[in-house]
Amino acid sequence: MTQSETIQVSGIRCADCVGRLAGALQGHEGLEQATANLMGQVHLEWDNERTNREAIVERLAKAGFRPV
Repeated sequence: MTQSETIQVSGIRCADCVGRLAGALQGHEGLEQATANLMGQVHLEWDNERTNREAIVERLAKAGFRPV
């Protein structure tokens, strides 16, 4: 089942930051879509049977993008 959520994260200040965020999530098992904007809003869609919100947020945090 697909879940989706938009979360606000800190650490996005420029287009390069958006690229770093994309790189951090690249290949995450079960993540179907992730889009971010320069205001720090990250829209996520994932397969709830293959991953969960906590795992995705943890991966973002390890790359320096923390939920606010």
